[in-house]
Amino acid sequence: MAFNAPLTYKGRPLVRCKNELYYGDPEKSAVVFMQILTTRQEAGETVADRVHLMLLSTDTTKSPKERILKQTDKNGLYNALDFAAILLERQLGEQKK
Repeated sequence: MAFNAPLTYKGRPLVRCKNELYYGDPEKSAVVFMQILTTRQEAGETVADRVHLMLLSTDTTKSPKERILKQTDKNGLYNALDFAAILLERQLGEQKK
């Protein structure tokens, strides 16, 4: 059964629950988990300030620690999403070769 998320970014599913986001297709070999660590007020709106990203393997046979392929922090949600797209593109592209 195909996973259909209501939100997408650059053609990949994006799912958010409170301060946690998952980006990528869970049926592929990797997804990016993002956690909003801090927020700030900008023009009366609360926006993400610092975001922690983890490129995770979707292989459930591995331990949780082994599933973390890469991790980093980014400032702002747009920067985090853009970097997540690059991480997934590289990770999924490497496996096709």
